Formats: sequence, C-alpha cells, structure tokens
Amino acid sequence: MTPLIQIENQGGVRILRLNRAEKRNALTHEMYEGLCQALDEAAADASVRALVFAGSETAFTAGNDIADFLSNPPQDDDAPVLRLLARLPRFHKPMIAAVCGPAVGIGTTLLLHCDLVVAADDARFALPFVNLGLCAEGGSSYLLARRIGDARAAEWLMLGDLMSAADAHSAGLVNRILTAADVLPQALRWAQQLSAKPPAALRATRALLRRTSRAEAEAAIKAEADVFRELLQSDEAKEAFAAFLEKRPADFGRFT
Repeated sequence: MTPLIQIENQGGVRILRLNRAEKRNALTHEMYEGLCQALDEAAADASVRALVFAGSETAFTAGNDIADFLSNPPQDDDAPVLRLLARLPRFHKPMIAAVCGPAVGIGTTLLLHCDLVVAADDARFALPFVNLGLCAEGGSSYLLARRIGDARAAEWLMLGDLMSAADAHSAGLVNRILTAADVLPQALRWAQQLSAKPPAALRATRALLRRTSRAEAEAAIKAEADVFRELLQSDEAKEAFAAFLEKRPADFGRFT
C-alpha cells in the first residue's frame, strides 16, 4: 500500500485518508492503485462495517495530478482510475466522505457514490472536465442529474465553475456543513453509528435505496470511459492540458 493512502481503523470504521497535502491531495496512478486495493480489502474484511474517505483539513483532493495523468493516461479498462470508478457502485458497505477545501473532478464524483457527506464551510466543488476537453466520469452524467436535477447538473458539468459548500448543500450533494475542524469527527460519528447497526438490515436498506441506480451508474461509467479515452486524444484536450501546464488561457477558437 502506498504511504500516500493512509488507512486507520476505529472499531468497525475504516478511514481512507489521502496523504499528499503538499499537492492538495492531487491523485496519481499510484494513489488510484492504493485506493483500489484499500476498497477490495475493506469489502472483504467482515470487521469493517463503514468506510470514511478523508483528506486533510485544507484539501479533500484537487483531482488528478495533471502531469502524472498525462504520463499514465487511462488507455483501457485496466487503468487504475477506471478500476476504482468501477468498484464504487459495487461496494456494498456504507461510505461517508469528510470534505474540506477543494473537491475537484473525481473529488466531487466520488461523493455521488457515498451515502453521507459532511463538508467544511470552506469546501469548494468543481467538475472541470469540459474545460479540459474531456467529458464527465464516475457515472456523474447520470448520478449528478439524478441527485440534483437536470438544470443544475448541466450547470455543474458544462460550465465547470467552482461551487461553494452552500451550493452543494442546497443542491443535495452534501448532508451537513461544519467548520473544517469538525468535519472528520462528524463523519466518524456517523460511521460509528452505522457500524453499530444490524449489518444485514443496513446493507439491505442501502441496496434498496440504490436498486434503480446501480446498473445505470455502472453503464454510465462504462460509456463515459469510452468517450473520455477518445476525447483525451483530441486536439481540444491537448490544447487544454498545454494551457494548464503553461499557466495560460486555453484557446478553443480554432475548433469547430
């Protein structure tokens, strides 16, 4: 397991903490591998009753590390990021997210697979895929509209603007807003409450809540991945990433 993913157990609760604070927990190929392994281990371990995703008090995750992403693009379904996304709708235990600071890209789409989300008042959410010449991922083309409605989903996915914690709460993506110092303790309280409940009844209730969305989410993840890989090779994406790395505005005026 990579040291960039820290694992901690508190009773029946397992905490997966992103540990790359100097890069605002931007995710690398290695970190996706670690998260896949951690999810598999949590799913197989009967002592784990609930899972908590966390970053630091200043950053949940800034999304993909762009340089690492371009060095290790997701070329097929065996890419670690795509294996992680495929696991999320299949994970059968409660998942809770503790979000402080930026939650960019997968930092927001991950939340659509969680059962409860607590966010800091300074949390910021963004889905900048179109701005990078790409498309939605993580099943968000389906799950986001299901969660917050078509109009807001179009705004979030097509404009790619930063959304505040208040925006996310009013839209229904976040359950509760607290100060940064209180976010992880609240997530752990929820997780401990869930871990003390009858496990079969809890899993059954969770499955019933998701009975109409799991297959659709899995289909969306697969369809998005196919389009994402195609767009990643496009001139638009090359311009977007070059502009990002060169810290200049992207120019899409020549594209039709």
